[in-house]
Amino acid sequence: MKILVTGGLGFIGSHTVVSLIEEGHSVVIVDNLSNSKKEVLYVLQELTNKEIPFYQIDVTDNPMLETLFSRYQFDGVIHFAGYKAVGQSVEQPLMYYYNNLLSTISLVNCCKNFGVKKIVFSSSATVYGNNKSPLVETMNLLPTTNPYGETKAMCERILKDLHASNNCFEIALLRYFNPIGAHTSGLIGEVSIGTPNNIMPYITQVGKGNKEFLNVFGNDYPTIDGTGVRDYIHVMDLAEGHVAALEGLTPGTHIYNLGTGSGTSVLQLIQTFETVNNIKIPYKITSRRSGDIATCYADATKARVELNWIAKRTLEEMCADAWRFEKSLQFY
Repeated sequence: MKILVTGGLGFIGSHTVVSLIEEGHSVVIVDNLSNSKKEVLYVLQELTNKEIPFYQIDVTDNPMLETLFSRYQFDGVIHFAGYKAVGQSVEQPLMYYYNNLLSTISLVNCCKNFGVKKIVFSSSATVYGNNKSPLVETMNLLPTTNPYGETKAMCERILKDLHASNNCFEIALLRYFNPIGAHTSGLIGEVSIGTPNNIMPYITQVGKGNKEFLNVFGNDYPTIDGTGVRDYIHVMDLAEGHVAALEGLTPGTHIYNLGTGSGTSVLQLIQTFETVNNIKIPYKITSRRSGDIATCYADATKARVELNWIAKRTLEEMCADAWRFEKSLQFY
């Protein structure tokens, strides 16, 4: 299939591009480079030994997107493009609502106009709000704890309504948890523009000496050691989950959690990273971060049963691969 990947030079998008090509699909990438680097494209072409068409387009730009759809006959789209930092969404909610909602509406409108029925949407476990873990796809969505999560929940509703209006659409809503790690080659991984918003690139930058210490936001949660518990999943497992969802699509709206099914605290993650990579990560406890919750991990049974997909890689592999990528960083 010929697949349009929006946000395809970002962390999860770039790894999914590799998995798609490995499974025999052809890919066109759209990215506005607001949180990614064009150099990633050249690495992807080296990794896959393929020329990958790339267009620097903002997905909110409907006329530019329509021009692209008229140039290619896409069989499906995977939609990653969007702002993704929980803390930033609390500080700048209007920016998140405008970008994340408008980009999805623009893309879906093109899909409708050009007869592209297969849509895989990058959603998030944040849509569950304060539901009790393990989180199951059948849960009613509570009000989310931050604008980022709210934009994901609203986009899910947009896509559900699209299918309700035209039952030919085949839609997968992938609610994934906390991707970390990197490609085993060390050539692609999580690159942060400015201060990292996610924990692993912050850990690796501390390990490399680029930052003095890691801030741990809160140690008074009702968890094993007081720090937040998350379901960390290797980014390559997540990428393979997107391919499984795409290839398994049938008419309807299908919701899947993509996670390991177990939780790890922030301190446990730090300790695992230190052990695996034989390096010390200094950290300081600071106040809780607005929009965060205590515990969040998946019930991933549905993806295993319906997509024959499971997260195979261990936390140790995630830590080793992330550190390998950080050490190899040259041009980012």
